[in-house]
Amino acid sequence: MKVLVVEDNEILSRNLVRFLSLKDIQADSSFDWKDWLYKASINFYDVVILDINLPEMDWLEVCKKLREKGKDVPIIMLTSRSTKSDIIEWLDIWADDYLSKPFDYDELIARIKTLSRRNLKNKSNTKITIWEYLIDLEEIQVYKWSEKIKLSTLEYNLFKYLSQNKWKVVSRQEMYEHVWWEFDWDFMFSKTVDVYIWYLRKKLGRELIETKKWFWYIIN
Repeated sequence: MKVLVVEDNEILSRNLVRFLSLKDIQADSSFDWKDWLYKASINFYDVVILDINLPEMDWLEVCKKLREKGKDVPIIMLTSRSTKSDIIEWLDIWADDYLSKPFDYDELIARIKTLSRRNLKNKSNTKITIWEYLIDLEEIQVYKWSEKIKLSTLEYNLFKYLSQNKWKVVSRQEMYEHVWWEFDWDFMFSKTVDVYIWYLRKKLGRELIETKKWFWYIIN
């Protein structure tokens, strides 16, 4: 899981990033609206944690710009202003959840996980996650954390098929039929699959794809 922490108080930001790392949550930090809008626009995050009291920032306008870029990442507001009318307006327009300062770190973790699960469920038909990898079926793109991984069309299709069948042993025959769209028994002894599996291991890590009895493969 990866989040973006937007907080101009550097001590609070560092403490929060450190606490998240202890909970196995990778976190980037940002201290101004231009930087956080840029990072949220080009990277994949499960959740954005946003202090809406940042100076010199119309955070509503920035959220609007982010949504206009097609980014629907969940946003948790951190605020010292907690009037009921403000909160209702914010949740109704741009944000997904909020916490009033000072907040409990464990409660923040629980809210992050809840929003992340909800977001993943909503996107389950267009995105596949495998450990630190994200396969975006709409963009036809693979990401490791937030970094794009350059794959050929065949590499992408092979990784996608294995990922759609994660934790299931997949035979060479299945891969030829669903990735190459053809099969005859001579293919069983062809090195084509081995070559493309090697390509994927080189780009994604050797431990990700495991060989079973020479002719079968599984996402580990």
